[in-house]
Amino acid sequence: MNPWPPLDDELDAWRAAGRQPTLWWRDDDACRLTPALQRLLDTAIVADVPVALAAVPALLEPSLGVAVEATKLVTVVQHGYAHRNHAPPGARNWELGGHRPIAVTVKELLAGRAELERNFGCRFVRVLVPPWNRIDPDVVARLPEAGFGRLSTFGPRNQSRPAPGVEQSNTHVDLIAWRRGRAFIGAVKAVERIAGHLRARREGRVDTDEPTGILTHHLDFDDDAWAFLSDIFRRTSAQGFQWLDVEAVFAQKSAAGTATSSRSA
Repeated sequence: MNPWPPLDDELDAWRAAGRQPTLWWRDDDACRLTPALQRLLDTAIVADVPVALAAVPALLEPSLGVAVEATKLVTVVQHGYAHRNHAPPGARNWELGGHRPIAVTVKELLAGRAELERNFGCRFVRVLVPPWNRIDPDVVARLPEAGFGRLSTFGPRNQSRPAPGVEQSNTHVDLIAWRRGRAFIGAVKAVERIAGHLRARREGRVDTDEPTGILTHHLDFDDDAWAFLSDIFRRTSAQGFQWLDVEAVFAQKSAAGTATSSRSA
């Protein structure tokens, strides 16, 4: 089955409205250079598409710094602190929840930020990506204390400024089916979801100024997922979609959205 018509139709609709569709790419759970991460870096280079690499400070290994230094299209953002669950048994996984004193969480985020700044310098951008895309609102309110004015989770944002001094831009399409053995969701479903968010933006059902974010997890990708990623980059770039780096994502005009935020695994 040809997966592409929904995306082609949506591009036509954006063009008819005199607008250019914007997308961005975030990849989570980076700690070290692995064959999967090298494949991600190679994919970014071939496609000439920037990627925001969410790195886990407490698990960082020197090889990641070497890899990032060699790949100009990569920007590093912070993926929590240790990607460690602090929720009680039976609850959903949370690192940045209300299960510990918030002061402890803020202290860890500060330490993690310092570690990433030491390792990546100007290639690190102060954007916080919570593990499991979950963060307690009380922690969000205290992010400026840890030096973070930007936040990225999953799902259409409810508002561009969830707390004073904090801007939010999320991802919207996760290519992994977490409850189905961490399998690739498939090209048809992936295209439908990308086109669906673009359509919702165009129609004003979600924040029109929040770029459509593609979320990947390089450690869980199979060959079909890698092939789709290359295909979507090649097709969208050739058709005039604009792929933004993370700095440009947060530079977009802010507008209040109306959608209810969802969560990714």
